[in-house]
Amino acid sequence: MAEELPAPDRLQDVEGPTLLGDDIMSGVKLVRHALAEHSLTHLRDRRTSVEGYRHHARIVSQIVAAEITKDLPLSQVTVETPLEATTAHVLAVPVILVPVLRAGLAMLFAMLDFLPGSQVGMLGLERDEATAIAHAYYEKQPSSYAGAKAVLLDPMLATGGSALAALERLKARGAEDIRIACIVSCPEGLTAVRTRHPDVLIYTCAIDRQLNAQAYILPGLGDFGDRYFGTL
Repeated sequence: MAEELPAPDRLQDVEGPTLLGDDIMSGVKLVRHALAEHSLTHLRDRRTSVEGYRHHARIVSQIVAAEITKDLPLSQVTVETPLEATTAHVLAVPVILVPVLRAGLAMLFAMLDFLPGSQVGMLGLERDEATAIAHAYYEKQPSSYAGAKAVLLDPMLATGGSALAALERLKARGAEDIRIACIVSCPEGLTAVRTRHPDVLIYTCAIDRQLNAQAYILPGLGDFGDRYFGTL
């Protein structure tokens, strides 16, 4: 269940350098679910195999998918059951999924199970290990975002650099309703994104303590892409 944390309880265990105020946390939805907690433990564990990592990444991503789409608008339709006609509902707006390559592909595969007809935009953003700045190396997006809900898939919201670069590109293409789906985040990344883009909602399963000197999340779960694709 997604929960918008009230200010007094927002991050009691976080001791990092960034204090998150109401303006930041008002747009952060902490996804709480027993199965997500269980799978997140396996994602954090350095002993988890590639097979196990992919399995648990899929579970967490699908839980996030259920939460991030829970309030999408619906339209009424009439369908014929084997017995009679009845009123039912279908999604009233298209959803465009935009994974940040390559780690975002892990969330894409899981979310397409829920939204199989969705358009997909691809953004290849690579972080410079020396500066932690994201550089684009590939981009292929739908021709229009008009009337669509855009969901940016980025499992680790660390410095926020990749998310910021992606959001600029999406908005330049006309995206007006954007949500970010991630698995683990930290105060620095949340602050960076919400400060620059206060209209964007962020869904995350965990808000970790802080970044280290190399801009990796602590305690984190290591390099998500390397562990998912087995390229350690």
